[in-house]
Amino acid sequence: MYSCGGPATTEAAPPASTETVTAVAGNTLSEAEKAEGWALLFDGQSAAGWRGFNQDSLPGSWAAEGGLLTTAGTGGDIGGDIIYTAQAFDNFELYLEWKIEEAGNSGIFYHVQEGEQYHALYENAPEYQLLDDIGFPQELEAWQTVGADYGMYAPKEDKPLRPAGQWNSSRIRYTPNKVTYWLNGAEMLSFDPGSDDWQMRKEIGKWKDYPDYGAARTGWIGLQDHGSRAWFKNIKIRPL
Repeated sequence: MYSCGGPATTEAAPPASTETVTAVAGNTLSEAEKAEGWALLFDGQSAAGWRGFNQDSLPGSWAAEGGLLTTAGTGGDIGGDIIYTAQAFDNFELYLEWKIEEAGNSGIFYHVQEGEQYHALYENAPEYQLLDDIGFPQELEAWQTVGADYGMYAPKEDKPLRPAGQWNSSRIRYTPNKVTYWLNGAEMLSFDPGSDDWQMRKEIGKWKDYPDYGAARTGWIGLQDHGSRAWFKNIKIRPL
């Protein structure tokens, strides 16, 4: 399936609060961010609040070290993913910084649900795709590239992506009427998660055999170990 979101929708200038989400000193919040209700999901010292998907503890491939939340890349299509379970989120703005190894593949998930019926985050949760577009060895559909709403909406082609081994930043803003993704400060895409267009893409595309995909409107934040080394820092969120 090739599911193209077309050119990124132009929206009004974001509220002032989004402009204050900056790469301040590692895993800290600026005074402005604190005043606006931002909270850290990673303090740079421990993986407190994080555990494996459908597990009681953090998988051995993940570690908090050197101010980074890292994965050794020993996961795969199933297993190795982690979720933040200290608090569930419905409407939110999420910001984080990440880098990935050459040809790497990872992802950011939200509204994650757990249960025996689910084997992986992607069976029910939307994914902001993280990928080394530049060095990936296989031909990619647009909805598989970095900044995509994986399997649903493609990001714009002209993206300010930094290569493998360099830091990038991603931002997700979710409300019931509009979801927007950014990469390194540039808007990649936006969509209405309750629209007929969204439902059509789900019913005919990659998620047609996953009835619970995107159904939840609250849940956990998740990070993927898809068999690639990845590093994360400055993970922060603001409920809306």
